[in-house]
Amino acid sequence: MASTSHPPVAFSGSLASKTSASDLLRSSRNGVCGVPLKTLGRAQLGSKKRDFTISAKVRKVKKHEYPWPEDPDLNVKGGVLSHLSPFKPLKEKPKPVTLDFEKPLMDLQKKIIDVQKMANETGLDFSDQIISLENKYQQALKDLYTHLTPIQRVNIARHPNRPTFLDHIFNITEKFVELHGDRAGYDDPAIVTGLGTINGRSYMFMGHQKGRNTKENIQRNFGMPTPHGYRKALRMMYYADHHGFPIITFIDTPGAYADLKSEELGQGEAIAHNLRSMFGLKVPIISIVMGEGGSGGALAIGCANKLLMLENAVFYVASPEACAAILWKTAKASPKAAEKLKITAQELCRLQIADGSIPEPLGGAHADPYWTSQQIKIAIEESMDELTKMDTQELLRHRMLKFRKLGGFQEGVPIDPKRKVNMKKKEEPLLPPGIPDVELMDEVEKLKQEILKATESTGKIPDTGLNEMIEKLRREIDYEFSEAVKALGLEEKLVMAREEFAKTRNSNDQSMHPVLKEKLDQLKDEFNRNISAAPNYASLTNKLEMLQEMSKAQKLSEKYSKVNNLKEEINKRLKEVMNRPDLKEKMDALKAEIKSTGVSRVMDLDQGIKDKLVQLKDEICMEFSGVFESLGLNVNPASLPTDAKRRINEFNNEITTVMEDLVNSTDLKNKIELLKMEVTKAGKTADAESKAKIQALEQQIKQSLAQAMSFPELKEKHEKLKEEIVETIESLQGSNGSLLADNGGANSGVGVNVDANRSFA
Repeated sequence: MASTSHPPVAFSGSLASKTSASDLLRSSRNGVCGVPLKTLGRAQLGSKKRDFTISAKVRKVKKHEYPWPEDPDLNVKGGVLSHLSPFKPLKEKPKPVTLDFEKPLMDLQKKIIDVQKMANETGLDFSDQIISLENKYQQALKDLYTHLTPIQRVNIARHPNRPTFLDHIFNITEKFVELHGDRAGYDDPAIVTGLGTINGRSYMFMGHQKGRNTKENIQRNFGMPTPHGYRKALRMMYYADHHGFPIITFIDTPGAYADLKSEELGQGEAIAHNLRSMFGLKVPIISIVMGEGGSGGALAIGCANKLLMLENAVFYVASPEACAAILWKTAKASPKAAEKLKITAQELCRLQIADGSIPEPLGGAHADPYWTSQQIKIAIEESMDELTKMDTQELLRHRMLKFRKLGGFQEGVPIDPKRKVNMKKKEEPLLPPGIPDVELMDEVEKLKQEILKATESTGKIPDTGLNEMIEKLRREIDYEFSEAVKALGLEEKLVMAREEFAKTRNSNDQSMHPVLKEKLDQLKDEFNRNISAAPNYASLTNKLEMLQEMSKAQKLSEKYSKVNNLKEEINKRLKEVMNRPDLKEKMDALKAEIKSTGVSRVMDLDQGIKDKLVQLKDEICMEFSGVFESLGLNVNPASLPTDAKRRINEFNNEITTVMEDLVNSTDLKNKIELLKMEVTKAGKTADAESKAKIQALEQQIKQSLAQAMSFPELKEKHEKLKEEIVETIESLQGSNGSLLADNGGANSGVGVNVDANRSFA
């Protein structure tokens, strides 16, 4: 059968280019050459030849407005930036969070609100009180935030309302577009990267992003990146290095995410790769620690030419809680660990790990996020102006030397053999135990001479050498007691008693077993009986005597120090009383009145002025008594005449005789013995019945004593003696009422003459 040939069909338009390779295969069976099979299926062989074209109409779409629209909606919060990132302003303001050490400030703030509310409700003017409270609040805020402890700065760095990376970015950049993905199938939300401009200069930004609430924190994994996040950051670093964009990184993470999946995906390798690569980038790099920077998770984007820290930020290799759990076996020691770790911006700048500290407002960055962002912007511009002046080789060398200078080491210098590297120095005794008595006695005698010389020259007993000598003597006495126990053959008994006692203390029953107590008493008695037979008994006795002597000197030193401090405080308080304006005014007025009379002796003054003098004296004495009582001192009156003292002693002896006769009476003595038995029987944990018995017996004894003291003869003697003593004191005050003194000083209008024999208990 002859084959029929057909000319090829011509196609134009978009369909002409969309024939597959299989359609262009030749068909020998149909004898059709150069015709696509799909077309051949639709064509009818032998039909009339047609020329036609097929064209596709493309739908016109709206021009895409990414990255920056020309006319953004002015009503949209955030302006242009809100179109470019899924990070939107929160619909509701975050709830205020008060840290533990800020609670006193909250009390002041509450008072201000209460006063304002009262003013609004009553319509009264409380503006002065409000201004005073606000001034107190500002002063307390300033005092608190200028004397923060390291653990308090850690808490501020972790504050839930602290501004995040994107908060700062939107405040400091004119334009910012976020770049996503690590080009390996994942986009870690815990690390955000993107391009932005500051004052027309383009930068590559990247940083850890925490959430502003629980939902965002879960989405952002609490700012803890996986390996995908570090690989995304590395991709953007290469991109910035290729196009010449300076890199700015923001650090705010407790650490890299340490789960099993992250380790399987190469968390350590990703961090190490970033560390190595950042030292080879040819563009300037600035890192800013805006919150907490934890370990390698922070350092993976922190190998920069400049490391800046916000004032309350922290940068650590291990968190204070983890360090405390390792070293002190409890997380409650975190304040101590935070202090020892040196993790604050101030300490790290001093150690030259950080290159600068960026100020924060009082109350932390969350108190005024925009102001904090502007401080970051100023720091970035200043640092970048400095770094852009360097060429590539100088920039790389600068980055390398920054990290090379951290820490310190020396070569070719001999190390002191006593120093142990990376170990706590062992506190060894000044001298080994078992020092000969002669040497110890020489040291004690030498110390005595030094104490005498110091006391004569300065009037003080030095306590430093004294304390060291007491510690040394205690060590020596412990050693001598141990040797005596060994010599008397009581060491095994003592060890067994210690073990039994330790078991008793570890058990739930804290009370000592009677059998164990009896054993200890027997061991103690045996030791005391035989101690004189020990070969080192004489040495032990000498050292005990020296310790007793040194302890007395130490008590005297402490007592002397307390007395001096008390004297200084009394003089200070009395001076404040005498300098009070109201007392000075009264004294000046009285002095002027006395001067106007022209009388030189107090006895010649009229009774009115004398009464004023006595009244002023009483007022000043009351003020002085108040000062002494505030310091816990009781003021005793001036010493009485000998005859009055003798009569008081006779009356006291008579009362004592009556009390002894009453106590020795059969009835009261039996009650006292019964009370002792009840108290011993009840012990520390007395039941209700025992308590009732004890109280009843105490009441009966008190009544018997009160009846004995209410004899008419004793009452009459007491009242008569009391009247005579009062008359004697008044006569003494009248004869000693001359308080006028003029020493030529500014405060010498009226002087108070205090008896030198007055004692303070």
